[in-house]
Amino acid sequence: MAWITHKFGGSSLADADCIAHVARLLVDRGDEQQAVVVSAMAGVTNELLALAAQAAANEGDWPGRLQQLLDRHLETGDALVQTPTGREALHNELQRRFGNLRQLLDSLALMGTTPSEVVELISGLGELYSATLLSAHLQSLDEEAVFVDARDVLRVRHTALMVAVDWPASRERLDALRQANPARRYVITGFICRTRDGRISTLGRNGSDYSGSIFGRLFGADEIHIWTNVDGLLSADPGAVPQAVLLDHLSYREAFELAYFGARVIHPQALSPAQEAAIPVFIRNTFNPDCPGTRIDSQGHPEPPVKGLSGMANMALITIEGAGMIGVPGTAERVFSALHRADISVAMISQSSSEHSICLVVPAADSHSASQVLEDAFDREIRHGQIQRIFSVPDIRVLAIVGEGMTGTPGVAARLFAALGRAGINVRAIAQGASERNISVAVDEADAERALKAIHAVFYLSEQTLSVGLIGPGQVGRALIEQLESTRERLLRDASLDLRLRGIASSSKMRLDDRGMRDIDPAAALGNQPETLDLKRFVDFIDDDHLPHAVLIDCTASADIARHYSDWLARGIHVITPNKHAGSGDLDTYRRLRGLLESHNARWRYEATVGAGLPVIQTLRDLIDTGDRVHRIDGIFSGTLAYLFNRYQAGMSFAELVSEASAAGYTEPDPRDDLSGTDVARKLVILAREMGLNIGLDDIEVESLCPSGLDDCDIDDFLAGLAGHDHSMAQRLVEADSEDKVLRYVASLDGQGRARVALEALPGDHPFAHLALTDNVVAFKTDRYCDNPLIVQGPGAGPAVTAAGVFADLLRVASHLGARL
Repeated sequence: MAWITHKFGGSSLADADCIAHVARLLVDRGDEQQAVVVSAMAGVTNELLALAAQAAANEGDWPGRLQQLLDRHLETGDALVQTPTGREALHNELQRRFGNLRQLLDSLALMGTTPSEVVELISGLGELYSATLLSAHLQSLDEEAVFVDARDVLRVRHTALMVAVDWPASRERLDALRQANPARRYVITGFICRTRDGRISTLGRNGSDYSGSIFGRLFGADEIHIWTNVDGLLSADPGAVPQAVLLDHLSYREAFELAYFGARVIHPQALSPAQEAAIPVFIRNTFNPDCPGTRIDSQGHPEPPVKGLSGMANMALITIEGAGMIGVPGTAERVFSALHRADISVAMISQSSSEHSICLVVPAADSHSASQVLEDAFDREIRHGQIQRIFSVPDIRVLAIVGEGMTGTPGVAARLFAALGRAGINVRAIAQGASERNISVAVDEADAERALKAIHAVFYLSEQTLSVGLIGPGQVGRALIEQLESTRERLLRDASLDLRLRGIASSSKMRLDDRGMRDIDPAAALGNQPETLDLKRFVDFIDDDHLPHAVLIDCTASADIARHYSDWLARGIHVITPNKHAGSGDLDTYRRLRGLLESHNARWRYEATVGAGLPVIQTLRDLIDTGDRVHRIDGIFSGTLAYLFNRYQAGMSFAELVSEASAAGYTEPDPRDDLSGTDVARKLVILAREMGLNIGLDDIEVESLCPSGLDDCDIDDFLAGLAGHDHSMAQRLVEADSEDKVLRYVASLDGQGRARVALEALPGDHPFAHLALTDNVVAFKTDRYCDNPLIVQGPGAGPAVTAAGVFADLLRVASHLGARL
């Protein structure tokens, strides 16, 4: 037999659609026997209680409100039952039940009060209505369905802790009902019951789940399925932690702990009858029946050690401090006895081993009363100075990590507190039971969301999960997106490296995705509905505490964006860029950036600023770090100019070659940055500073290839005007050809900081004379490479190779953070 509990609330479907959907699900299951417990339709219980209060107070048009509720159920019935005879019978039954309700409400109006028994009766009528509707609908489909009023079966007694079931009496009544009404399927009202002496009662809020578990045990069910509007129990509240994952297998004890600490899918007591009878419980989604949901049983599963994270909000921390408590037996007993007498529940306890203080977490609404009760209980000790103070800290949330696998697993607590420390969360109190199944911490409510995300990340995400933001989805940015997309799964599988591209920003728009973007169209990287760019919000979003590391990739050529690097590095955000402004700009600013790298655990990587994807800067670092001394660097550092002068031949238009290179993406956004020599000079400054030379752009002798008079026009006018200067460039080419030389734009730097960038005529046998199109080439002359310089050569321009250089830097940062690359 399968035991099924259905909740009709929480769906966007209309009432009739929801009930019809449930009916189809029941029919399609094909169980030999079914027992189905149902809840009231969405909002009905609250509406019934409001009607009772309004009638007793003789306020408002409660009869009209009652009629609206009846109409809602009649309309639902009309949609569920199509035959005239069946519809008439259903109408009569609903009108009879609502007639009884009207009599009750009239009585309340006469009495002017709401007796508790009447409230119990009225609050459970919604389940009667919904069970009536579901039974009628199933019968209209020629499906067997016996309506069962749980009050005819279930007998309970109320205790201080819970509603306890009278199992022998309930089982006897159920056996009698089944013998009188044998059937394949029973539709049973949830939530309602009677006490041992026959008084109408309820199982309390969320009582339908409890009813389901109770009847599952009474029927001897093989399984209990609790169908609701979510896929199952999640590792955390998805409203606070979007990365929450479905928990596929839990033990009863784990589920108890999570439910106690606020997991709203199931009430703690709902599992007790199932646990006692060792019946597996499945939490399933009515509207996603293909999802297996969460299985809860005696064994659970040892992995992962931490199953979930839950919490209780609206709490307060009460602390009792005093040297007079040290070594005094009975102090804790006096504390809890006083609170018990005041009917104050304690959610968490923490006591220092010195016995100097005891911390208690209580509901915020009880904090003032708790403090007063304890001050009264320890009045004498306070007056004699044995207890220094009793004080309350408001706005506390208790967070708990739960898992059977934590038992005997070293390092769980260390990971918990390391995550909180990295997120800057102050822990007010700590508690852990001897079972090691739960570790609880009390934190300030203002920090709670951040703490939730940080803790969840450390247990459910790879330690090498990087929150990545890309600024500049131009040609290089688009190529980088393609490379990230093509390698994402392999890096996650082979290196446990989770690169989450969570934000893309242009100069005016941005796109954010908390879970990380996938299957991005690089040509439309900002998506269909980008937001207006708010750079601060963009950076704050990427630097989210629930992910271990944040990286900003600047693929722009913007000096304005580069000015933000210092702020980002100071926050611990790693910065990766092909943007040369920060590395070659103001020397004091550069020194400040380098200083931030020393004082903050962040990386600034800029390999692609020189040579695109070529390992030019890395090679220079390796030489210096291994003790070699660099005497001279010569090179062709511009793929644009390499392309131009490799292709430039007699009879060609130099201006047309520049336009062609720009269209192919080989130039900077403004080709004047290449032709002026500024771009090459910036690269030379970056290399010089890597060598420890304190130089700037003004210290470099630069020959510009930009004709005068074209400095201030826009890019299109510049390209058009350049054609007027083809003759002068052609003349230099003729002169070089006449001497069997070639024109190359060469940068040179010596160990004393003397630097020059110029168009030179080189002999035909020079290493720089024979390059493939956009190749860059760099020659390092050092102590070790004095006679035969170390050469690094390869494509030095183009979106793909530049993006590859950026990607390589990203992987170097990830390797530093622990990725197994």
